[in-house]
Amino acid sequence: MKATNHLHKFLIFLEIEKNYSSHTVLNYRLDLEEFGKFLDAKSIGSVEYSDLRRFLAQLKGRNLKPRSLARKLSALRSFFKFLQREKVIKSNPAKLLVTPKLDKPLPHFMSEEETVKLIEAPQAGKVGTLRNKAIFELLYSTGMRVSELVGLNVDDVDFFGNIIKVMGKGKKERMVPVGETALKALKDYLDSRKVEHSFVFANKNGTRLSDRSVRNIINKYILEQALSQHVTPHMFRHSFATHLLNHGADLRSVQELLGHVNLSTTQIYTHLTTDKLKKVYDQAHPRA
Repeated sequence: MKATNHLHKFLIFLEIEKNYSSHTVLNYRLDLEEFGKFLDAKSIGSVEYSDLRRFLAQLKGRNLKPRSLARKLSALRSFFKFLQREKVIKSNPAKLLVTPKLDKPLPHFMSEEETVKLIEAPQAGKVGTLRNKAIFELLYSTGMRVSELVGLNVDDVDFFGNIIKVMGKGKKERMVPVGETALKALKDYLDSRKVEHSFVFANKNGTRLSDRSVRNIINKYILEQALSQHVTPHMFRHSFATHLLNHGADLRSVQELLGHVNLSTTQIYTHLTTDKLKKVYDQAHPRA
């Protein structure tokens, strides 16, 4: 694809103007480079709708997951829309591409009893254990993503106002309330550290903790506590949202707490509260 410069400008546009995460920008780059190899020597200005259809047919022949296919379609549409805006092309051949409908899988969550059992698993007073305790408490208390957790700096935490500044998806900041129990666990950990760091969670080498490390920490305690289900770091977030709704929180408040742009993203959690609704119905309806 003779569009290396255009692709570079497009990726800068995504990162600077659209505030896309580095992860999304990387995926878009890989998807468009794959499309470039498919085009071979054909110029970007001569691409037609039929070329895009042939490329999609090739992708479908590889039995890609619908979500992966949808992302590649999104990359193509965004790229050609950008090229048209920059007047590199006169018409947009990707305008007619239709993204397949995706079924949103219901998120898995822990029961309140399982959550408490896991959070209270780290007991000893060593620095590493205090850190693990603080990780669990913060994940459940705030509902933040693991990437947001490991990206926290000490200055982001307001211990007096019970607020944490979180850098979310698309580099969007939001202020998240945090409970006293979680703040105490965090303070205990920070006070126990022999070396001060600007970031909150450090590994044994003194560098910032990674997403994968958090996953390994959780797996360690899952084995110790012999919990019945496989728990991922993101399940703390799912549990946070589900438990809030079960205890009467309104959907828009949960949306703000999670940092969701669209309410429809948060609405998936309403499917998880069916048991709670059934209990309310059984208790309140005279003919139940």
